[in-house]
Amino acid sequence: MTDATTQTRHITCVLCEASCGLEVQLDGPQIVSIRGHEADPLSRGHICPKAIALQDLHTDPDRLRTPIRRVGPPGADATWEPIGWDAAYDLVAERIVEIQREHGNDAVAVYLGNPNVHSVGALTHGVNLVRTIKSRNSFSATSVDQLPHQLMAWALYGHQFLLPIPDIDRTDLLVLIGTNPMASNGSIMTVPDFPGRVRELKARGGRLVVVDPRRTETAKVADDYLAIRPGTDAFVLLAIVRTILAEGLATPPAYVDGIDAVRAAVEPFTPERAAQASGIPAERITDLARTIAAAPSAAVHARMGASTQAYGSIAQWAAQAINLLTGNLDRPGGTMFTSPAIDVVGKKLVGTGHLGAWHSRVRGLPEFGGELPVAVLAEEMTTPGAGQVKALVCVAGNPVASTPAGAALGDALAGLDFMVAIDFYVTESTRYADVILPPTGPLERDHYDLIFHTLAVRNTARWSPALFEKPEEARHDWEIARDLALRIIALRAAAAAGTGVKGAASWVLNTVKDLPHVVEAQARFRTTPKQQIDVLLRTSGHGLSVSKLAATPGGVDLGPLVPQLPDRLRTPDKRIDLALPLVLDALPDLLDAAPVAGEGELLLIGRRSQRDNNSWLHNLPRLTRGKARHHLLIHPDDAVCRGLTDGERVRVASRVGAVEVECAVTADMMPGVVSLPHGYGHARPGVRLSEATKLPGVSINDLTDPERTESIGANGVLNGIPVQVSGT
Repeated sequence: MTDATTQTRHITCVLCEASCGLEVQLDGPQIVSIRGHEADPLSRGHICPKAIALQDLHTDPDRLRTPIRRVGPPGADATWEPIGWDAAYDLVAERIVEIQREHGNDAVAVYLGNPNVHSVGALTHGVNLVRTIKSRNSFSATSVDQLPHQLMAWALYGHQFLLPIPDIDRTDLLVLIGTNPMASNGSIMTVPDFPGRVRELKARGGRLVVVDPRRTETAKVADDYLAIRPGTDAFVLLAIVRTILAEGLATPPAYVDGIDAVRAAVEPFTPERAAQASGIPAERITDLARTIAAAPSAAVHARMGASTQAYGSIAQWAAQAINLLTGNLDRPGGTMFTSPAIDVVGKKLVGTGHLGAWHSRVRGLPEFGGELPVAVLAEEMTTPGAGQVKALVCVAGNPVASTPAGAALGDALAGLDFMVAIDFYVTESTRYADVILPPTGPLERDHYDLIFHTLAVRNTARWSPALFEKPEEARHDWEIARDLALRIIALRAAAAAGTGVKGAASWVLNTVKDLPHVVEAQARFRTTPKQQIDVLLRTSGHGLSVSKLAATPGGVDLGPLVPQLPDRLRTPDKRIDLALPLVLDALPDLLDAAPVAGEGELLLIGRRSQRDNNSWLHNLPRLTRGKARHHLLIHPDDAVCRGLTDGERVRVASRVGAVEVECAVTADMMPGVVSLPHGYGHARPGVRLSEATKLPGVSINDLTDPERTESIGANGVLNGIPVQVSGT
């Protein structure tokens, strides 16, 4: 007999891009079990350890529930005291307005971390908070991840979120470059149950090919694996483009222009030149080009490993060119655009993108889509002069652990006049904040995937109601964004109106509530995320609403991806110009630019585990169990040359820093290449996490170099970093 307090609920996991549907058994307020929802049309019952650990995150005693204020200077000895929500809002709003009035709007920078795209409230209201701050010094995790991918979508297809997705459920050949979906569950390819989908690919006679410097978890289930020297993906992809064109294998659609110019531009990138740079034999490169062209359908997908290198934009362009030239773009089984119920492109919920509308103050690097590359964040804080960043608003981000030269960025944060973090942990980054405003946890908020339905391998729609009511003293992220923004606007409006009102920002807000600027802002923030999603669903043309989705556990299946070109393009003439000057003009510089390790150096790359989530979740009991995964991976030959043994503690040094960590000797690494996991480093002083569950490890980003940025969009270079490895 089932107890009356027991119930079954269906929600979405919001911890990674897969966005799996979950079935949760509750006994009153207690979680009895979390499992994959078999009836979910996208995730099909798949679940990974992160979803099971949601209950640890919900009950974690280290997670903040109410605001805290730092007492004394930042550092290992900093102490924190509670502060009420209204007092915290007032303090933050007043400091932001005060600093901007004294130093200009750009004196307050904003950093947005990856979790923002996993929260509908951050997308509906957090974006408006950023707009309210009105600073050109806006940064996000985009520029240490997928900026080249979005840049090429904008340049080729007319919109940064027109991102072609591999149609994995129907393809005959899947070629993955610099991506490990067995661990990540997909990236710019929302693909829950990747292992099951690979089995289905092989069962229908299809093949998986992986190109990566490490024999990853995905490479181990592939039909073919090609080890590539870090930072040389563009050479190999360009050689494939050249082979397709030179051998008459191209079958592009009629709406593609510029092919002759591309043929001439890629002529120097022979398979032999690519082999010299990459370490992949020339005949293997040629064979891969012919295999892609001959396959009934093929999808080439280059991801983070291909983006986070010096020529990442060229690599992404070449991957798109291969799909275009072989006729695989917009073909079932190739790469296709999604048809989400809420079309963020068609409804203009996300800007089309632009490059170089302004540039960073110190180094002159270009913005993309309204954001500057995060590689310049520290120098904008530490370089004196007009426009210097004096304050930071950090929203769900941990840049000290996840962006170049993290230790140096931490030093820069310590020197700011003011910092506020919207986060529910004291982390490597938020420990420098003056105030931390913690939002509710993932199980306490409603959710709809505005972004990841746009990147999914199948068209579905799913509403996820909060599993638990939020505590009375808690605030959702959208409520924090609303209340901060309204106070900032009120203080500005009062000053502009010359009312002379002084006092707490909340009192000023009430005093000037009838001023036009404030009335307009209140209208903009009045609706909840749920209300906004409901309107978008009702106007989608699919006959959907929040209530209809809520009554359908797992959501609705809108079918496989369908051809949409050229109508879906956002280019002015509905055509694709493959001969982008942005790319072709940069090719001559690439020819002599293959990364070469100096005497005694190795090339460092990152990695991730299915049990990790970028720079967080390294402290939850269900995720910290099992075999340690923080080691430096090194090939046996490289270990022998340095007299190193498995498990030995080693020193890893780059131009910008050095760390010490245990090494693991493994033939999975390509000779000359070593690997550290991304986002570790929770052992730093001042990080408030329980020692019993805190994973060991160091941050790879204490070694990555902010001076090294991608050649076109200035994405951070996190792969192919020259390092020295020695015994301690």
